[in-house]
Amino acid sequence: MAKKKIVKKRRGKSKAKNKGYFRQEHQDAIVEFCSSTCPKEKERIYTDIICEALEKLSENLIYVYGFHKQHDNVEMLKQDCVINLYETLHKFDANKGHRAFSYFNVVAKHWLIIHSRKKNKYKYRHISIDDPNNEVNVDALFHRNGQYVEAPSSKMEKAEKTEEIRQLFQEIRKRVKNEKEIKCVDAIIEIFNRVDELDFLNKRAIFVYVREMSGLNSKQLSVCMSSIRGIYKQLNGSGKEFDIL
Repeated sequence: MAKKKIVKKRRGKSKAKNKGYFRQEHQDAIVEFCSSTCPKEKERIYTDIICEALEKLSENLIYVYGFHKQHDNVEMLKQDCVINLYETLHKFDANKGHRAFSYFNVVAKHWLIIHSRKKNKYKYRHISIDDPNNEVNVDALFHRNGQYVEAPSSKMEKAEKTEEIRQLFQEIRKRVKNEKEIKCVDAIIEIFNRVDELDFLNKRAIFVYVREMSGLNSKQLSVCMSSIRGIYKQLNGSGKEFDIL
């Protein structure tokens, strides 16, 4: 009697969903929203399609950049950010070549930075420096608010070190090998020269700034950074041409 061949059914993988919360459908919906002149149609597009993407965008920025640590009510912060994005929706112009995600990512980030600064300023203005239970470093607070005068010797040392770093950057620029690396170094120098004007600084933010200024993509930037890091190690350190950091 022939044995029946048992065929095991493989569990088929479910069709992959569109990855990412800001997809082409959201890009198209924002373009449609901006071109529509019908209030009801605009409300439908926003409620059904756009709103979810703006909420997720705001939430991600709040947690990635640590804004949640500065606010007691993160949900309210997120909703306020979404409202701000909704109010700027009409300003988006796809004809300028911008992607909606990139445009509103910058808008949301800037709003969160400004909003958090205002909140911190208000907080510091309403703290008693005589209260032994407060956790504010008064000297640091005065320094931040421009009420602390730095010693002349400290200013000179700071200026000298800044100039040394600039010279190090220029020496690295002379030794890089190709145009992409030059663009990367130039972006780093520009950020260093404008560091006091920048809204937000951490390792990830600096990488984004360099990428935007240089016009290089993430992979190209990583390769250039590796090469620049090697030159930096040759130049800087005890007994070398530079001994700064």
